[in-house]
Parts: sequence; C-alpha cells; structure tokens
Amino acid sequence: MLKETLLKFLKLDGLVNNLTGYIETRIELMKYEVKEDMAKAMAKISILLFLALLFTFFLLFSSVAVAIKIGELMGNFVGFGIVAGFYLLVLSLILLLREPISKYFEKRLKDILTKN
Repeated sequence: MLKETLLKFLKLDGLVNNLTGYIETRIELMKYEVKEDMAKAMAKISILLFLALLFTFFLLFSSVAVAIKIGELMGNFVGFGIVAGFYLLVLSLILLLREPISKYFEKRLKDILTKN
C-alpha cells in the first residue's frame, strides 16, 4: 500500500509499468531468438548427418568394389583382406594421433561457434 502510494506520488508508477513491460518483451524476444538458433542448429545437424550417411554408403560400396577388383586380380578373398588391412591401418593412425586430431577439431569448432 505504501509502495503504491509513493510510486503514484512520485509519478513513477507508469515508469515501473513500462520498465516491467520492456523486460517481459525482451525475455520473449530472447526466447524466440533461442528457438530460431536451435532450429538453425538442428537443420545443420540434420544435413551433416545425412551427408555422413551418404558418405558411409559411398565408402562401403567403393570399398566392396575395390575389394572385388583386387580379388579378381590376386585371388578370391585377398582383395577383402587388403581393404580390411587398409582400414585397420587408418584406424591405427587415428588412434595414435587422436590427441592432435581432437585438439584440431576442438579449435575448428570454437572458431565456428565464435564466428556466428
């Protein structure tokens, strides 16, 4: 009661109402901006996942094709062994170099996130 009377006496009640409305509007605007940013991020993630799936299919079918071709040249299952050995070599290199690779991707992601 005293607070309301004092605000009316000093003619600050309209200012308080305007400030409250402004703060509520800013909060709603931030909510919409967050929703928009989340929608953009989800769209980018969806595209990246789809591209990763397509690349996986490409890698799988091209690996089978190379293995069959090597198998024709060297023997039945030798081609599949060579392709499997190649992937084992790549896996070993990634495991040995995982720290530098992780730091590189971390730096790239930080750069991308701070740029936007």
